[in-house]
Amino acid sequence: MIVRKLRLQRGWSQEHLSELSGLSVRTIQRIERGHKAGLESLKSLAAVFEISVTDLQGEPTMNEQTHISENTQITQDEMKVIEQVREIKGFYSHLITYVLVIAMLFVINFLTDPSYIWAWWPAMGWGIGILSHGLSAFEVFNFFGAEWEKRQIEKRLGRKL
Repeated sequence: MIVRKLRLQRGWSQEHLSELSGLSVRTIQRIERGHKAGLESLKSLAAVFEISVTDLQGEPTMNEQTHISENTQITQDEMKVIEQVREIKGFYSHLITYVLVIAMLFVINFLTDPSYIWAWWPAMGWGIGILSHGLSAFEVFNFFGAEWEKRQIEKRLGRKL
């Protein structure tokens, strides 16, 4: 997670970091997902980021946090943004799946019985789900968002958070 934070602070893509460090993009992806990096990989990344190898090893403990600037720690706001981007990514993945499957259903429909277009029914049904997912991912209507969750927790605990 530290590598991702350092990379994003500099505005670098994984490909750019790969070129600078001499590591493969796949290796950088693995390290950013939390897989243990080899010593040579850590040395390469430390040189690129101009920090020590120990600063890149694992999650920092309380003693190690003094060596790493506070800017490398992921804040609550950054976690919210990361989560929102993941939601949007999930929506786009869902949308691509929808388009491909519905297109396939229309092809099957036209090949088997073009006199009755039944493929509209799954397209409309699933389309409602896509619309709902999009509204949620882009927070257009946030009926069940963080504020709703907070109110429900307060209601059930009987106190303010």
